[in-house]
Amino acid sequence: METRIDMSKVAPEGYKAILGLEKYIASTSLDPIHKELIKIRASQINGCAFCIDMHTKDARKLGLSEQRIYLLNAWRDTNLYSEKEKAILTLTEEVTLISHHVSDATYQNASKVLGEDYLAIVIMMIITINAWNRIAITTGMQPE
Repeated sequence: METRIDMSKVAPEGYKAILGLEKYIASTSLDPIHKELIKIRASQINGCAFCIDMHTKDARKLGLSEQRIYLLNAWRDTNLYSEKEKAILTLTEEVTLISHHVSDATYQNASKVLGEDYLAIVIMMIITINAWNRIAITTGMQPE
């Protein structure tokens, strides 16, 4: 696949708006490991090679084990993820696959496990990575 347009150059204000979401999230209490788990899992679901490559590298730098990275797409079948991480991953999958909607059970569990403030940040992170995935896939961005 060829790289198509460079959104940062063709639509710089729109690109900066999404970067603004990233800056907001960076200013919050979102755990860096949670951030990368969200980014990797959503990118796996969306098939975004550019983002999977970027965020698995970022996760390794944070100390996330190879095993937890490799098994992320099968997280339900392991005991490697905490209750909080499982709530985040369930929500990430349902928001990413939004045409199926977010179930009441998933939302209520995430709210109970994470608390409203943390839940709000997690939702914003999920939405942000889904936007980045769509930009990267549509414009043909390639891993380096």
